[in-house]
Amino acid sequence: MRIPYVFLGAFLAIAQSAYAEVASSPVLAPLKRQAQAAQLSAQFLSRYTYKPVPLDDALSAKIMDRFVKSLDPDRMLFLQADVDKFMADRSEIDDAIEQKDLKIPFAIFNAYEQRVVDRMTYARSLLKQGFDFSAQENFSVLRDKAPWAQSEAESNELWRKRVKSDWLRLKLGGKTDAAIRETLDKRYENTLERVGKFKSDDVFQSFMDAYSTSIDPHTDYFGAAASADFNVSMKLSLFGIGAVLQERDDYTTIRELVPGGPAQLSGKLAVGDRITGVGQGKDGPIKEVVGTRLDEVVQMIRGKKDSIVRLDILPADAGADATHRVISLVRDKISLDKQAARKTVLSVKVGDATRKIGIITLPVFYEDFEAKGKGDKDYKSASRDVTKLLDELKEEKVDSVLMDLRNNGGGSLDEAIDLTGLFIGNGPVVQQRGSNGKVEVKSAELAEPVWAGPMGVLINRGSASASEIFAAAIQDYGRGVIVGEPSFGKGTVQTVVDLDEMVHNSKPEFGELKVTIAQFFRVNGGTTQLRGVTPDISLPGLSDPTAFGETSYDNALPWAEIKPANYAPSDTVAKLLPTLQSRHDARVGSDPDFQNLLKDVAELKAQREKGVISLNEAERRKEAAARESRLKARAEAGDGDDSGSDDGLEADERSLSADIALENARKKAKDVLLNEAAAILADEAALQGDVLKAVTKQ
Repeated sequence: MRIPYVFLGAFLAIAQSAYAEVASSPVLAPLKRQAQAAQLSAQFLSRYTYKPVPLDDALSAKIMDRFVKSLDPDRMLFLQADVDKFMADRSEIDDAIEQKDLKIPFAIFNAYEQRVVDRMTYARSLLKQGFDFSAQENFSVLRDKAPWAQSEAESNELWRKRVKSDWLRLKLGGKTDAAIRETLDKRYENTLERVGKFKSDDVFQSFMDAYSTSIDPHTDYFGAAASADFNVSMKLSLFGIGAVLQERDDYTTIRELVPGGPAQLSGKLAVGDRITGVGQGKDGPIKEVVGTRLDEVVQMIRGKKDSIVRLDILPADAGADATHRVISLVRDKISLDKQAARKTVLSVKVGDATRKIGIITLPVFYEDFEAKGKGDKDYKSASRDVTKLLDELKEEKVDSVLMDLRNNGGGSLDEAIDLTGLFIGNGPVVQQRGSNGKVEVKSAELAEPVWAGPMGVLINRGSASASEIFAAAIQDYGRGVIVGEPSFGKGTVQTVVDLDEMVHNSKPEFGELKVTIAQFFRVNGGTTQLRGVTPDISLPGLSDPTAFGETSYDNALPWAEIKPANYAPSDTVAKLLPTLQSRHDARVGSDPDFQNLLKDVAELKAQREKGVISLNEAERRKEAAARESRLKARAEAGDGDDSGSDDGLEADERSLSADIALENARKKAKDVLLNEAAAILADEAALQGDVLKAVTKQ
């Protein structure tokens, strides 16, 4: 039995409680092309993935579970009765997709929207009264496995504590009751407005996310918007005006101007200016965009190179009734340099000598596939950019090179191989096993490495996929020292399939699938799947390994092993590791910054394990005072700053200048882990230099 619209109407009648003061969100319905895309995706996913999963009742149940969890991960919105009704159709998803009938997920999403309206309206009603902060009660911040509320009264109690928690954070941040009421009322109102802006494609994307990730954690569906964003992230370029935009109080606001972009070069725009309308061409009508979703405004501003876009601008800090101005900009190619490889040099003392460590930070393994396919000799890629940086570092006569791959989630497999070649020259880099069981060895093919000196790799839990291929190869060859946390543990390969091309569709309608097609293995025969890359020298991390990483997925592939590839490892680094470890231990033992970091990690872990926060003001003030005291002591000792206070505000609730200042302060904060990694590499360079001198004397 499927969820009929009769049920949806009945559910909405229940949801309209005594607190409802706001109109219901628009009822969203599936489109014909979405049903076709779902059926087409099912045909592909059930046959051609690395581990095909049939679309049957068992998979239907998993899809339903994931879809409901994605809508209410903290179990704060739905009642148990809602979930029971959803689960009555838990085994019907497969039939619905095959019959091109998506009423089930859309009915659930519409119910979700109304629950948000109901809960936000109730939350706003609580602001009219105060709270007793002398009471001894707690609020659970880890509710992903908690039961759903059995009744509206139970849900109200959950939300009373949630609102009380929000209020107390702001109160501890120094806000008055009047300011707190205004801030929270606006916060909850904004949530209501966002819900009202959902469209049919948002529902479909959410449902297809639940379906695709039920196949395996890294299979994804991309609708038109998601596909465009993915392509931009790989190219590191787009055609537009070169402005970073942010939604603030219904206005699309200029947060940053990209250096060298049309917006910055024009001199007509400033940070904080608000875009109230967008027009196309020299004389196209200007469409008002106040209250329009940010992603929709972005799509209106992007366009073809050399085309004109006109913007209606309300100047920064001007009142709503102030004079607007209309400016014209010519779109151009914008390079997203923040995601490109970049370098810096750190000087590190080792005994009486100073070692120069070249650090290359690589946020993603990017490659402009389209430009490469067209034969563009200057196409953008990670390995090409790193090659240039390595040449520059050689000119600067650095002693060692550190590749900083923290939070690099991967990207192009070819780029991971080419980047490894910059350090090993030629030889096997990774082994790839397809669904047919056939193993293919992929190799770097440089005549000689671009950098042959000492090197290392800094990783953390956010280093995944291509980052793990690179780090694992460097480790297996004994080419450099791996420093940091165990990596993510993603040992699978994906490719992107254009559904429109599959059916020879002349216009884009159905989107794309990113599907798992193979598993990769290290040259030593092991895989990074589940286990990740284990560093040679461990550093602490703030992430929760139980909630972040491959082991957190219930349908991740198991660890496996195949025969090693034919490669020639070196034992140079292995021989140095005991000395590197002992020097590291001695150094961090007397490093106040490192010891403070260890304390912060321990405190965060304790908070996670506790899972609840007190709603008693005296207790929270005592905790805050202790935290402030620690930060102040660190600042006075020159071991940090005292800017870590919690003001209780969300990013868009601060003034733009305050938010940017906070962001810049975080960027300038001392990077304790990077500094220690550089010190380890300085030791490595010194020790390798000593070995080389000894060999030369012989």
